[in-house]
Amino acid sequence: MIYLDQAATSATRREVLEAMWPYLTGDFGNPSSHHAVGESAARGLADARSRVAAVLGVRASEVVFTSGGTEADNLAVKGIVLASRRGRHIVTSAIEHPAVLESCDYLARHHGADVTVLPVGSDGLVDPDRFAASLRDDTALATIMYANNEVGTVQPVEELARAARERGIPFHTDAVQAAGWLPLALDTLGVDALSISGHKLGAPKGIGALAVRARVPLEAVLHGGGQERERRSGTENVAGAVGLATALELAGAADVPRIAALRDDFIAEVLASVPGAMLTGSATHRLPGHASFCFPGTSGESVLLGLEARGITCSSGSACAAGSDEPSDVLLALGIPAEVAQTAVRFTFGDDITREQLATTAEELRVAVASVRSLG
Repeated sequence: MIYLDQAATSATRREVLEAMWPYLTGDFGNPSSHHAVGESAARGLADARSRVAAVLGVRASEVVFTSGGTEADNLAVKGIVLASRRGRHIVTSAIEHPAVLESCDYLARHHGADVTVLPVGSDGLVDPDRFAASLRDDTALATIMYANNEVGTVQPVEELARAARERGIPFHTDAVQAAGWLPLALDTLGVDALSISGHKLGAPKGIGALAVRARVPLEAVLHGGGQERERRSGTENVAGAVGLATALELAGAADVPRIAALRDDFIAEVLASVPGAMLTGSATHRLPGHASFCFPGTSGESVLLGLEARGITCSSGSACAAGSDEPSDVLLALGIPAEVAQTAVRFTFGDDITREQLATTAEELRVAVASVRSLG
């Protein structure tokens, strides 16, 4: 099998499993318990927090472990806005992850938030001038994702965050897809909060983190025993935190230029060999391991089935809209007609991809698209 659905989830790395194993066996204690087994778990948790903080360029006390990217996004959006004294205005984009957009919608429905949803261009990019013009004195939060999960477009986060910082407005970015490929240090990006998820990086599902600057007030979303410095109650997933720290460190060794070159060659081959193929997202500001297309005159799901029968696993877009057969909101926001959006196929890969695998995929894709079109 050639696995090209890394943006949905990655396989757990062996090194990660080995790092986690002690905390699933002998060091199984509750890190809040004051006995030897609990204190051993607490030391493991503290070490994992420090290691994650080092990658993100923050203090250990500024890392909040969560159950994944969705919870991290919810905590950032709801937590920052509900704690804000500036007002209830939020600036976001039309192609954010549902965890961000649904959190904004919740705040609008139940807390009177005023949400400005910025459009994007046909390449999926937010216009920095339009973003800056949308900021107001009562803006409590600006939240723009670092890299899009469906089309791979990478936003000019540093420029956007600078505009927010000049107005004293907290800036959050969903970096779930960017982690492992792009710089994550909060100081480098100029952001105040950043979300990541372990299962995109080679850690298991069920662990993520929000890095949030201490100066940014944050209201808890989960209440209970006051864990995570009272920002996220619940017994911590120690093994998951250790796995996340290990995966983050290993991901930093990825050969990004090599992967980006393979991506570009794959895109060029698909566009040249598949009649009518359309690249979606930015051709230049794109994640290294991401290539997404529409194939007018086909059904994306039918192409996927054809590829899977040939041993290639990919997807039709986001894995986050469970059970939905509607055209992607992201593709619609890029101005792609609904009937074309339903022909989308996404190929996402990790740093173990080979040129031979992508060449095979391009050829099998050509055959699969031709087969689907021949059926009408």
